[in-house]
Amino acid sequence: MTDFGALRDEPLPPFSDGKALDAMRTIGEVAGALGIRQHVLRYWEEQFPMLKPVKRSGGRRYYRPEDVRLIAAIDRLVHREGYTLRGARQALSRGKVGESSATLASGQQDISFSTDARERLVAIRRRLEAALKAA
Repeated sequence: MTDFGALRDEPLPPFSDGKALDAMRTIGEVAGALGIRQHVLRYWEEQFPMLKPVKRSGGRRYYRPEDVRLIAAIDRLVHREGYTLRGARQALSRGKVGESSATLASGQQDISFSTDARERLVAIRRRLEAALKAA
């Protein structure tokens, strides 16, 4: 089971519905606040066993604040930090949610992926592509 304590640092998205911060949210409210489509949230429920919203009559989903934080963490890992779903699931299950993806899994070295580092990586990629074409 995931340690939801590690997700406390994950910010909740701004909700403009007037509900209390600790209120349960529908799938539509969560999708709208995070900019994620509803079908993606349903798919993530299948892919991330730790994501289990409360289901009421008729299968209507209600997400608790810790569910919303988990979804925000999944979104950050997958869409901003480039994790695969499998990698994000492993990072979450190991409790590495609060750590930057730039930290190697072994924890040996911290690498900051700044714009400069990205530009250097793109340049290396171009040189490798040119070398492969020449070969």
